[in-house]
Amino acid sequence: MIGFWSPHASSFLLALAAATTLFFAIPILLTPLRWARMMLWTVPEDTRLAVYFGRCLGAFATIFEIFVFRAGLTGVDQTFVFEFMILVWLFMLAIHIVGAVQRVQPITETLEIGFWAVLIVLTLAFWPIDG
Repeated sequence: MIGFWSPHASSFLLALAAATTLFFAIPILLTPLRWARMMLWTVPEDTRLAVYFGRCLGAFATIFEIFVFRAGLTGVDQTFVFEFMILVWLFMLAIHIVGAVQRVQPITETLEIGFWAVLIVLTLAFWPIDG
């Protein structure tokens, strides 16, 4: 399964980066509270810390997207980007499982468990095979 679709690794990276940039990185960077409300989070009265952490996460996600786009467009550091992605997906999967078990997140976040699991499988399937 690992690398089954490796000839299409660049296309996978470009499609993934485009989708996640548009639907995650930019919205959480620019409008973190609107994003939180769309994900059914209860926004506290004092929003300064939430906005700060949202923008920090959005900045990190945007930087991540730049490297994914670069790897998809040029092939440079593709293996590293795939390694980085698999770690992000595994950590996000664990975070969402813990949140579900503790019942501290809205249903939208619990449903993301499937999203992260699918990304893990797809990332492994498109894993670049050096050859």
